[in-house]
Amino acid sequence: MGKYIIAIIILSFLGCSCTSTRKEKLDNSEKIYKEPYRPQFHFTPETHWMNDPNGMVYYEGEYHLFYQYHPESSVWGPMHWGHAVSKDLVHWEHLPIALYPDSLGYIFSGSAVMDYENTSGFGSKDKPAMVAIYTYHNMEGEKAGRNDFQSQGIAYSLDKGRTWTKYEKNPVLKNPGIRDFRDPKVIWHKESKKWIMTLAVQDHTSFYSSKNLIDWTFESDFGKEFGSHGGVWECPDLFPINVEGTDEEKWILIVSIGAGGPNGGSTTQYFVGDFNGKEFVSIGNDTKWLDYGRDNYAGVTWSNVPEEDGRVLFIGWMSNWQYATVVPTYKWRSANTFPRELVLKKEDNNYHLNSVPVKELELIREECYIIPNQDIKGNFDVTNTIPFKAIPLEIDLEIAWDEQPQKFGVKLSNSAGEELEAFYSGVNESFTIDRTKLKNISFSDVFASIDKAKISCKTGIKLQILIDESSIEVFVNDGELVMTDQFFSAEKFDKIDVVSSGNNISVKEAKFYKLKSVW
Repeated sequence: MGKYIIAIIILSFLGCSCTSTRKEKLDNSEKIYKEPYRPQFHFTPETHWMNDPNGMVYYEGEYHLFYQYHPESSVWGPMHWGHAVSKDLVHWEHLPIALYPDSLGYIFSGSAVMDYENTSGFGSKDKPAMVAIYTYHNMEGEKAGRNDFQSQGIAYSLDKGRTWTKYEKNPVLKNPGIRDFRDPKVIWHKESKKWIMTLAVQDHTSFYSSKNLIDWTFESDFGKEFGSHGGVWECPDLFPINVEGTDEEKWILIVSIGAGGPNGGSTTQYFVGDFNGKEFVSIGNDTKWLDYGRDNYAGVTWSNVPEEDGRVLFIGWMSNWQYATVVPTYKWRSANTFPRELVLKKEDNNYHLNSVPVKELELIREECYIIPNQDIKGNFDVTNTIPFKAIPLEIDLEIAWDEQPQKFGVKLSNSAGEELEAFYSGVNESFTIDRTKLKNISFSDVFASIDKAKISCKTGIKLQILIDESSIEVFVNDGELVMTDQFFSAEKFDKIDVVSSGNNISVKEAKFYKLKSVW
């Protein structure tokens, strides 16, 4: 392939920005964000354990990200709500812990809303309350063998989420005797003028309504005979979205399941349908996966995104319960996916939810190198030509072909003989991420995996690939297929090859962006 490459063109160089100008914060980031495997453009806690993103809400120029957090260990333990804010979804400022466990239990997953009409009475119309709705998990009740150890509580903030007051009469939704009764996602349903809570209940979701965020009424159930049931249902999300380019509105119900993903372990499914303020009615009963990789779980969307923005914004926990507590990071554990925009497509009366990185990714593009348009065949060593190290990196490829190649994609490698491949197979009409050729995999007997997903690319393929210090996110054909996987190589990957075999392919676009650290 190399002999066909005529030139590599430097397109641009962008400046960098920081979330804080305080010297002590910058010095601290220099110390704690240089560890092996530490992501450079994905959100991670400064130290200790993190899992599900919680309570994401936008208010007065800030995207709030709360998350399941154990502040005393790098493995799961008593859950708190950690807290960070961002003005651009890319650069994050860490804030103090928002919610602590109390006599009712640990603070499990949930959501947050802005109560602009002061339905709760916690604030005023001039100073609306930010209200968090979360699950209490009572460990003593669980250990005693009871089934009612999970209930729903609320707290409110009048200072942009910096300090919180828990409702004195918590819980607001008591447990009716169901073991798994958790993860409330609350939205305002303008047609019925009610708050709607979507709750994960064992093998289905339950919908509740309220006029004031305090008194809740059961409305309906959904899911016992729909979708995948490889594990317990968790972290639901319900939201309206228009079909791209039209005024047709549909509702999306997202549900994560603890096991049984298309490539094993934790994963997230979704349903397309209609919601009338009481019941969700799904279109079809086929299982739709949000991500076919191993490492995108418990993701939900931001509430209160301004209408003038109009996007549905999503972030997930970039891990898998099969090995989350044993991955080889020790000062901290877990990262989030890069924030994504969800887009609903429709073709031949079939609905599909695409995922793409948010446009704010452009803020951390530093240098760009282009392969000119031409016909090529064979492999090309990218890092033999570009003057920066392989990672962090964004790769954008748009390729056309008359006949599908046997194989086309990207391979990362290093001097230790390790390889990580992400490629399309024209033979099997599928996309694959292969992480079996890593050496640092002894922490788990299921981590070494070949993750596959069916997709047909008859005339070509479009790839957007985000590679950080320990993760790869692949978006195929504008997010029609998404795969997210972690990797922990014994040595840093410092070589990139574009791999191709079989029929000739035509490069329509090939860009390689050096990405800046956000810390």
